[in-house]
Amino acid sequence: MLNNPFFLKYKLHHVFFWMLVFALWYYLRYQDYSSTQVALEITLLKVVDLALMVYVTNYLLVPRLLYKKRYVAFIAVFIVMIFVSGLIKVSVMAGIMQQPGVFGLPGNLKTRFYENVISDFFLVTTGAAFKLIFDYIRMQQRLTEIAKEKAETELSFLKSQINPHFLFNSLNSVYFLINKDNDEARKALHKFSEMLRYQLYEANGDKIPIEKEINYLKDYVDLQQLRKDEKYSVQFEYTPEVKDFYIEPLLLIPIVENAFKHISHYNDKINFVKVNLSRANSIFSFTVENSKEDQRHTIGKKGGIGMNNVKRRLELLYPGKHELIISDTENNFTVQLNIQV
Repeated sequence: MLNNPFFLKYKLHHVFFWMLVFALWYYLRYQDYSSTQVALEITLLKVVDLALMVYVTNYLLVPRLLYKKRYVAFIAVFIVMIFVSGLIKVSVMAGIMQQPGVFGLPGNLKTRFYENVISDFFLVTTGAAFKLIFDYIRMQQRLTEIAKEKAETELSFLKSQINPHFLFNSLNSVYFLINKDNDEARKALHKFSEMLRYQLYEANGDKIPIEKEINYLKDYVDLQQLRKDEKYSVQFEYTPEVKDFYIEPLLLIPIVENAFKHISHYNDKINFVKVNLSRANSIFSFTVENSKEDQRHTIGKKGGIGMNNVKRRLELLYPGKHELIISDTENNFTVQLNIQV
């Protein structure tokens, strides 16, 4: 209810807060005074005085002095405000309690100073601390929103530069220019068009059906296979259980790209890439294995940004719900990703 615009506009939640402070203060201190009337008046005086200093500090001193780095002026005005407020409050309390000589009572001055100056100093400081914390949180949220808006704007700009409508029309034109007998070239162009459509239009959401991600991966593997000769073996397999769940879009493709990028190029034996997707209960397993020449896979060096990006995305998107196993042997490189779906 306190998030209702009506409450926020008129600050009614502030009123409820100070009413609660008043009730609690009265309950804890009413026995210190001679009558209920005096206790109510003293409590009201203290709460109003405290609220006034909190609002002056948070809405005047902090924005106009502290945030503008006028630290000396802020401290000086703050301390003077506390002392002046304490003196006025004690004077008014003396009238309410009918003790005009309250400043001169032996041993009473220290108590009055502690209760009306020192305590107010810490209470108002606490209020200012909350103000700083809330302002910092709002600033961080705003910076996050700005960064998100900037990224979305840049992405939209890039997409507009590509001009997808023109690009797809051009691909269709090229498709019909290819000789009908060249079925392989037509299929390759069609796969490329579908991959581009997926990246531009379907992979924008937070999650994507695993079936669409599989089709995207298969199109990519098929296109890569066109570039290889009989010395290269490419396998893409997935079990029937891999369905009916969602996954982060474009999360798996860097692993497959990495395999094709670092595949071996032997002349005397088969070079291979194997892609396997399976699911057992709530665990989705994605395994990519490729043959490699006798050198270590450089994930973290040049060309390894894709894999490092996958690791970071997994930490953010599936904290405590994923397992990434990398095996780098003399002849094979294997990445196995297990995700709880």
